[in-house]
Amino acid sequence: MIRLTQAPNAAIATIWADLLTEAGFGATVQRLFLSSAAGELPPGECLPEIWLLHDDHLAQARALLAQLQSLPQRRWVCVQCGEQVEGGFEQCWNCTAWMPREA
Repeated sequence: MIRLTQAPNAAIATIWADLLTEAGFGATVQRLFLSSAAGELPPGECLPEIWLLHDDHLAQARALLAQLQSLPQRRWVCVQCGEQVEGGFEQCWNCTAWMPREA
């Protein structure tokens, strides 16, 4: 096993590990519940970590993780109220209208 990276939080660590596993790189999340010890331990030591099961997957997994971290954010303008909605939201936060389907 070899450590690939630290993640900023448990949710992102789990998503990254799942996507790496789906791509054929066996990955696990370690230190998932250590965040409660931050303060008693240095905060940087309490972040979740992604570990690969096979050392020879390191270069390919790093490349995939770099792609995952640089995905563009979707932005759309609500046709009902004109609000700009960012991120993965499919419903307007201002008027609750749904994102229009792209043609």
